[in-house]
Amino acid sequence: MTKDECFYLGKIVSKFSFKGEVLIKLDTDEPEAYTKMESVFVDYNDNLVPFFILKSSLQKSDLLRVKFEDVDTEEDADDLMKCDIYLPLSELPELEEDQFYFHEVIGFTAEDTNYGNIGIIKSINENRAQPLFEIEKDGKEILIPVNDDFISKLDKKNKTIFFNTPPGLLEIYLD
Repeated sequence: MTKDECFYLGKIVSKFSFKGEVLIKLDTDEPEAYTKMESVFVDYNDNLVPFFILKSSLQKSDLLRVKFEDVDTEEDADDLMKCDIYLPLSELPELEEDQFYFHEVIGFTAEDTNYGNIGIIKSINENRAQPLFEIEKDGKEILIPVNDDFISKLDKKNKTIFFNTPPGLLEIYLD
C-alpha cells in the first residue's frame, strides 16, 4: 500500500495510558465515522505499516483513543508519537452528489460564470488558513479559495467545477 492509494486520517499526538494507548487527532469533519475501524496504516520510518485496532473511542470531539494490537507499554506508544495515520481510499465514506474530497477534483476543468474555462485544477493547497484550488491556465497559476459560496455546481460525471467568483478575484490573474 502506498500513500497514493490512501488518504490522510490524522496524527498520533499523545499517549493516553501506561498500557500503550494513544490519541489520534483526526483530520475529518465526521470523527464518529472512524470509531469502528479494524486497522489503519501508520507512516513509520517512511513505510505504511498496518496496525490492528483492539478498541477505540472518541475523546472530546476529534481525538480518537486507540489501543493497537502489540502496543502494550508506554515505550511502545512513545515509538509511534507524531506518526501520521492513513486509510485506503476505498474506506472513504460516500459523499452527496454536490460534495467532493480534495483528491477527487484534481484534473477537473474549472469554469467560471463570467470567464468561462479558467483552466485545470492541478492541486488543492491546504497549507494555509483557507484551502485554495490551484488552477493552471496557459502557464499561469490561478488561486481560488475552497469556499461553498464560490462553487455554483459540481459535475463529477463531466469532471467540471463551476465557479461564481466575486468581482475582482479572477481579474488579478486573467487581465
